[in-house]
Amino acid sequence: MRRRQSHDGRGDEGGSAVAGEQSVAVGGVPRLAVFLFPSEMVFYAEQRSSHRRVLTLYNPYNFSLSFKMWCTAPSFYRVVEAEGSIRAKSCVDLVVRHLDVSPRHWGRRDRFRMEVRGGGQVGRREIWAELRGGQEEEEQRGGQQRALPHPTSQLLPTQAHLPACTAVRSASQWAVCVAVAVLCVTVLMLPLHTDSNSLVPRWLHVSTNQKLVCAYTLGLVTMVFLR
Repeated sequence: MRRRQSHDGRGDEGGSAVAGEQSVAVGGVPRLAVFLFPSEMVFYAEQRSSHRRVLTLYNPYNFSLSFKMWCTAPSFYRVVEAEGSIRAKSCVDLVVRHLDVSPRHWGRRDRFRMEVRGGGQVGRREIWAELRGGQEEEEQRGGQQRALPHPTSQLLPTQAHLPACTAVRSASQWAVCVAVAVLCVTVLMLPLHTDSNSLVPRWLHVSTNQKLVCAYTLGLVTMVFLR
């Protein structure tokens, strides 16, 4: 399901929804685990490609879910398909765009909340968005330079083969990340152990905790891909 609609979330509605977090979940309504990743969004002011981030919401359950995304600062962001529904065993992508990357907002952190409903249950999950100055590549390069114990001029002659070894290791790490991502997505699509009417063999059923671990791991792998 990839139905798209534009939703800015502007006005007082977004702010009031965040303030009233506990009002919907109380009263004995069961909580629902929310599988949303990555776990945070980082925007870089001088890197135009980073002004657009993608969140993926999974529905591993046997019933459809309705969802809605809220934000504490709706005037700074635009969310594509911030409200809609997901069929069972499906997922949807939400595109988040930062609208104001001016220097006065560098270092600003805002909070997003995903609210889902389905099967008589309600679930919520919060993620953070941060705006940083510069570019993502410069930040990573600066961290690598700070980690070097010696200047490159002091490298031994035997270290001339390091670039080739590093390239091989990077390729193998990339393959491992892809394999882990595929495994996590597969586990997220498996039925829960409480589902008795599934066509999937019983030994392939997983628990909610296992799905949460896979969702968290998949979020980490997604951050590696984005960087």
